[in-house]
Amino acid sequence: MKRLIRVSWLPIVALLLWQTAAVAGALNPLFVPAPAALFSSAAAMIRSGELVGNAAATLGRAVAGFTIGSVPGIAIGLAMGRVGAVRQSLEPVVSALNATPKLSLFPLLMLLFGVGETARLTIIGLSSFVITAIHAFDAVRNIHPGWVDMARNYGARSRDLFGAVYVPACLPQVFTGMRLGLANALVVGISCELVNPSSGLGSLIWLAWQTFATERLYVTILATALLGSGLHTGLRMLERRLVPWKTPHAG
Repeated sequence: MKRLIRVSWLPIVALLLWQTAAVAGALNPLFVPAPAALFSSAAAMIRSGELVGNAAATLGRAVAGFTIGSVPGIAIGLAMGRVGAVRQSLEPVVSALNATPKLSLFPLLMLLFGVGETARLTIIGLSSFVITAIHAFDAVRNIHPGWVDMARNYGARSRDLFGAVYVPACLPQVFTGMRLGLANALVVGISCELVNPSSGLGSLIWLAWQTFATERLYVTILATALLGSGLHTGLRMLERRLVPWKTPHAG
């Protein structure tokens, strides 16, 4: 409870200062609406189902694309760290993809797959794949050699090392990659919705900008931030349950 209070006081103070400045006339409501006006607009968008429906569409795309990309990304990253031939073959490809702006590939994917969901999920999955693969690869490469030697001294054979040493040692950094990959999946997904608006929070942001509906624009951006924070918190809770041996100072 005390931690929640410590975390929550800053946005509350910011909202109070924002509302005070708006009431005093220090802010132009055309560009910076008062928080009270934003709450009213948010309530209307929630009642109509518009905000919730589009948030669900964005969430579904982000989670689906993240799953499509992160599962092979983690597997390939671990394989790159363990098998030299795999590393030599795939590390240049992963590095090249990592250096390529993902949205620059979106027009090509729309050309290949059309303007539907396939192109969006592919670009989201690709961005998640790169991040999770790099973190899984680094996790394997950073394992202390003494842990492997200790396991062997206790009788672990080569096939036992993966489950007894590599997986427990890699999971903390793998989860770090998953958190970053999931956040990036949300960013890329919303960016795709801005470029090719059909549904989702990105399409709401684009529509609000086109119609100069400033309050709706602020509300949708805040909803995006809250969605990202919720995904991050959920994955951290899962990490604490599955990786209880991770030390607090390790992030």
